[in-house]
Amino acid sequence: MSQGGTREGSGTRADRQRFAVVAARWNEALVKRLVDAALDTLRREGARDEDVETTWVPGSLELPVAASWAAHSGRFDAVLAFGVVIRGETEHFRLVADGAAQGLQRVALETGVPVLNGVLTVYEAAQAEARAGGTHGNTGAQVALAAVTMAALHAAARQQAQEGLR
Repeated sequence: MSQGGTREGSGTRADRQRFAVVAARWNEALVKRLVDAALDTLRREGARDEDVETTWVPGSLELPVAASWAAHSGRFDAVLAFGVVIRGETEHFRLVADGAAQGLQRVALETGVPVLNGVLTVYEAAQAEARAGGTHGNTGAQVALAAVTMAALHAAARQQAQEGLR
């Protein structure tokens, strides 16, 4: 905690934290680029390979249930979810993206475990490529840094709650 009672998550490291990565196989080549960047970032932040567990699911609509399993297990400090949803000829992509986003948020709110949404929702593949290591950086790395921060904040909140019980 910093002065004034504000929790800070910057400058945290991933050592002693456990992470679940859930990833959609739909548009797998692009999702793999996000996952690889996230794993590299977690390692650079101090996470050990044995503290990161990756699970692949068929598509982005399946991400919330896999995130729920991980969050409810009590084994992880944060869950990172990755998918790529690209608009086709119909509005189905919007239903998939909205369902994934709402489901992931629900898991975080119901469990209290940070669930980071790394699902890219784009109009064309080039936009996803730009955000999966292209001109716009890599969303996977950004999500991993946010996960490290949120896991630290979650740990601080749990510790504060335990100290309040004493």
